[in-house]
Amino acid sequence: MPYLGGEDTVRELRRALSNPNVQSDQLRYRNTILKVIRAMSQGVDVSGLFSDMVKACATVDIVQKKLVYVFLCSYAALNPELSLLVINTLRKDCQDPNPMVRSLALRNMTNLRLPSLMEYVEQPLTAGLRDRAACVRRVAVLGWAKLHNLQPNSEIDAAVVNELYSLLRDPDPVVMVNCLRALEEILKEEGGIAINKPITHHLLNRLKESDVWGQCEVLRILQRYRPQSEDELFDILSLLDASLVSPHPQVMAATLSLFLSLCSGLPAVSLAALERVRGPLLAACGSVSRELRFTALCHIQLLLRSLPGLMGAHYKRFFCGYAEPAYIKQRKMQVLVELVNDDNVTMLLDELKGYCTDVNTDTAQAAISAIGRIGRSYSDRCLEILTGLLALKQEHITSAVVQTMRDLVWVCPQCSDTVCLALEGCEETLQDSQGRQALLWLLGVYGEQVSSAPYTLEVFIDGVRSEVSLGVKMELLTTTMRLFLCRPAETQDMLGRLLHYCIEEEPDMCVRDQALLYYRLLHCGIEETQKVLQGRRSDPSLGVLIGRPSEPISQWACSFNTLEPLRQGTVETDSTSRGSPEHVTFEPKPNTDLSDTLNCSQVEKVPSGSVSASRCTDASADVPASSIAAPLSLSLSPALSPEEFERLWLQRQVLHSEQGDEKMEEDYMCLEEQIQFPAIPHCSPQSLQAAMQLVNIQTLAFTPPHTLPWRVYLYTHTQHAGDSPHITLILGELLYTGEANQRAVLKKGVCDRELAVEGGEEEQVEEEEEATADGQRIRVSMRKEGEEEELKVTLKQQPRDDKALKGFLSILTTVLHTLSSERK
Repeated sequence: MPYLGGEDTVRELRRALSNPNVQSDQLRYRNTILKVIRAMSQGVDVSGLFSDMVKACATVDIVQKKLVYVFLCSYAALNPELSLLVINTLRKDCQDPNPMVRSLALRNMTNLRLPSLMEYVEQPLTAGLRDRAACVRRVAVLGWAKLHNLQPNSEIDAAVVNELYSLLRDPDPVVMVNCLRALEEILKEEGGIAINKPITHHLLNRLKESDVWGQCEVLRILQRYRPQSEDELFDILSLLDASLVSPHPQVMAATLSLFLSLCSGLPAVSLAALERVRGPLLAACGSVSRELRFTALCHIQLLLRSLPGLMGAHYKRFFCGYAEPAYIKQRKMQVLVELVNDDNVTMLLDELKGYCTDVNTDTAQAAISAIGRIGRSYSDRCLEILTGLLALKQEHITSAVVQTMRDLVWVCPQCSDTVCLALEGCEETLQDSQGRQALLWLLGVYGEQVSSAPYTLEVFIDGVRSEVSLGVKMELLTTTMRLFLCRPAETQDMLGRLLHYCIEEEPDMCVRDQALLYYRLLHCGIEETQKVLQGRRSDPSLGVLIGRPSEPISQWACSFNTLEPLRQGTVETDSTSRGSPEHVTFEPKPNTDLSDTLNCSQVEKVPSGSVSASRCTDASADVPASSIAAPLSLSLSPALSPEEFERLWLQRQVLHSEQGDEKMEEDYMCLEEQIQFPAIPHCSPQSLQAAMQLVNIQTLAFTPPHTLPWRVYLYTHTQHAGDSPHITLILGELLYTGEANQRAVLKKGVCDRELAVEGGEEEQVEEEEEATADGQRIRVSMRKEGEEEELKVTLKQQPRDDKALKGFLSILTTVLHTLSSERK
C-alpha cells in the first residue's frame, strides 16, 4: 500500500536531488539518497526519481553506489528504456581498478533482469571469469547462471561451459562451489554437471577448504557419482570419514546422505555409518537453535527405523525441558516411545507421567498417547498410570485417557477388564466430542462387563436433543444397539426412545438414515442384527513396540537430509481425528510388518547340509509347488476365551484316547526343525505377547520368566489366500522344562501308537501325529546345544490341513527367532 503523503515526499526528494548545493556536498547527497531508499522501503512509489538516481550512480563513493544500485535494480523493470542509461556507468565500473567496484558493478548488471540488456552484459561477465580478484570471479560465475535463468531457452555457449568447468580448479573455494551451482543451473536440462572420477576426487580433496554450505553443496552433487571399483569406493569413504563426525550438523547430514547413497549395496557399512553419527546427532539435539533441535529429532526417528538400539543408552537425552516449545516436547516423546525396553520402561513411564499434567493441553495429551503406545507392550504398568490420571478429574486429561484406552483395547484385548473397571464415573468429566465417542464405543463393545453401562447411556439419550456433535449421535446409536443385544431387558426402553427421536425428530439426514437402518435391521431378527453389529473387538495386527523388525536403510535413505522427515509428524493415526477404531483403514508400510514377510514357503528354507534339510526335502516331495508357494494368512477372529480354549484343548486329548489308533489317518506329514533359541524362556511375557500379536497369534496364558516348567498357551486361525475359504483353528503350547541333552524327533510315516520310555540316563521319545476327521496334533521338540535352550511346541489343529500347519510352524519359528535376536 502506498505511504500516505507519498506525492509530497517524492516532490521534496526530487527537489533535493536536483539541488546543486546538495550535489556538491557528498555527505548531504548521500543522506538524500538514503532518504529515497527509506521511502521506498516504506511503500512510497519513488519510481519517478529514476532518472535522478541514474545521475547519482556516477560517483567514486562506494556506499553511494550501493544505495543507488539497490534503487535501480528495484525499479529497472518499470523503466526499461531509462535503464539503458546506467549500462555505460556499469560497464565503466567493471574496469575500475578497485575489485570491490568491479564485483559490485557485475552483480548489479545481472540483477537488472532485463533481456534487452543481455548483449551488454555478456562481455563484462566473460572478462570477469578471468579477473585476477577472486571476489569478481565469484560474481561473474553466478552472473552466467542468472543470465541463463533469465532466458532459459537460449542456446548454451559451449565456451562458457568449458570456462566454468576449468574454474572448478580455481584456488578460491567459493569460486569452485559457485561453478558447481552455475553448471547445475545452466545444464539442468542435461541432468546437471557431469561428475567423473577426476572431478570427484578433486572436490573431495578440497572439501575442507569450503565453508559449511559449500561443503553441503559439494556433498549433494557427489551423490550422482558411482565408484568404478570397490577400492575406489573405500577410498572415497576414507576421505568422507572426517566429515561424518563434523561439528556442523549440516555437513554431517550431507555426508551421511552421501554415505548411504554410495553404500546402498553394503548394509554393514551403512549401519556402521549410522553408529558414527550418533554423537553429532545427540549434540544437535542440545543445540541452542530450536529449529535445529527439531530437525535432529526428526532424523533420529528416521534412523531408529533401521537401528532401534542406536540411542538406547542415551534415552535421558530426550527428556523434555520445562521451557522447550510444545512441538519439540511432542517429538521427544515420540522418540522415547521408540527407545522403551525392559530395562528403562519404569523410568520412561515415570517421566511421561509427569508430562501428563503439563500446562499445555496438547503436550499433556501427547504424553498420555505415548503411554498408551507403550501399553501395547507393557499393558499392566501403563493401565495403572492411565487409571490414576482419571482420578484427577480434569477434562482434557480424562478425554485423552479414554481415547487412549479405546485404542489400547483395540490392539490389546486382554486389557479390557481393567479398562472396564476404570470407566466407572468418568462420563461426568468428559465434555469434548472425541472423548465421549471413545467412551460410547467402549460401552458398546464391552457393555456386558460395565455394570453401569445402561445408566450411562440413559444420560446420553436423555440429552440427545441438546447434543451438537454428529459423531456422538451416530456412535450413541451404534452403542445402544450393541448393548441391547447383550443386555436387552435394561436397554429396550431407551433404545425405543432413541430410535423414535432419531427417525421422527432428528434434522440431520445421516443420523436419521442410520436410525432407519438399525430399525429395519431389528425387523430382520436378532441373529441378523448380531451378525452386523457384533463384529471383531480388536485388531492386534496393527503393530507393537517389542519384536518389530528393523526396516532396510534403503527404504528411507532417499528422504534423509530432506524435508520429508519433518513432514512425518506422527507415527500413527491421530486418535482425536477419528471415531470408532473398526471404521479406520490402516495402510501398512511396505516391509515393516513381520507378517508381510512370512508365508508358507518359508517351511522349505532350511540350511543345506543339515540333517533336517534332507528330511524336509523328502517330506515335501508329495506336496505340489503351488501349494507351498501359496501365502498363509493368520487371523484372531473369532476370538477364543480362556475357558473355550481349555475345553477344546482337553477335548482333543479325550478324542485321541477314545477313538484309538485305528481311526488315525495314515501317511501324515512330519517335519524336523533344529532351531536355536538362546533366550526365549527368559524374555518378559509382554515382549512375547507383543511379538505374537504382530502376526495375529493370540497368547492366553503365561508362566512367569525364570520359572520351570515354563509354558505359554496360544491360538490362531489360518486360511490360504487365493483358495476357497478353508479356515482351521490351531491351538498351541510352548513348553520349556530346563532339561538338557534332549533331541527333537519327528518322523514321517504310518504310526500305530505313541510310546515313551524314560530311563535314568537314557530317554527316548517317539512323537506321533494324532489326526481324526476333525482334529490333528503335531509335537515338535526344538533343540539348543551348549548355552542354548530347548523349546517344545505342541500344536493341535481342527480340521486337518498339513499345508496350513506347516506354514504356521514356520511363522511361529520366525517370530521366536526374532525374539531371540532381540535378547542377545
